[in-house]
Amino acid sequence: MAKSEKAKALEAKQKAEARAEKLRRKNSTNPADWGRWRQLVEVYKATKEHDPKLGLILVASFLVPFLVILALTLWLANGWLGILLWTILAITTGIMAVLLMLTRRARRGAYKRYEGQPGSAEVALNMLSKKWHSTPGIAVTKSYDAVHRTLGPGGLVLIGEGEPGRLKALLASEKKKHDQVLYGVQAQVVQMGTGPGQVPLDKLADHIKKLPKQLTDAQINETRNRLRSLDAMRPKAPIPKGPINMKGAHRAMRGR
Repeated sequence: MAKSEKAKALEAKQKAEARAEKLRRKNSTNPADWGRWRQLVEVYKATKEHDPKLGLILVASFLVPFLVILALTLWLANGWLGILLWTILAITTGIMAVLLMLTRRARRGAYKRYEGQPGSAEVALNMLSKKWHSTPGIAVTKSYDAVHRTLGPGGLVLIGEGEPGRLKALLASEKKKHDQVLYGVQAQVVQMGTGPGQVPLDKLADHIKKLPKQLTDAQINETRNRLRSLDAMRPKAPIPKGPINMKGAHRAMRGR
């Protein structure tokens, strides 16, 4: 049965919308629109800017396990099926080694790229697992001293970045506000930086991950609800441009 004019028009419209969406995603600069392969390519490009030897390092990361397993293949495998399976294992292991190395170098490159920029703490917060719920720039001054917040199994953590003298009062003020509404969950304070008692940008994520477990999933959800009430009373903070909105790339760095 021939299609009606209405059905043909609908089909043409759907095809046009699909082509338009495909073109939009192809030209999009939003990492959320990228596929896994493009994310990896973009991470590679960004990392190579600060790591010129990245290509050689990744080649070596593939070849070393590949050649080791290939040598074992020639020694242990019996028959063409064994050789095939061991060869597949060698290739798979080499690819995994490349991805792990790219992730490690990408993290290092991201820290190096954004270190010293306002809002750079968000780079480290984006490296945390999904168990942590981070809110950048809950308080930002005109001098771009900032306080960021993350909540997870290790408790509630307030991260300050900026001039240490000014940050002390800003962090104390934020801690007081949070302690007043959280009822038993004490906010922990961390100053990001390279001075005494501070945590460097490239160590911040690990520092937070290593905090002793304090909250269950239920307590985290309850605390998040209370934090929404606190945030609703705040004026919108003037978050500086920079590392913000890089979440898609950082997901790729985490191997997600």
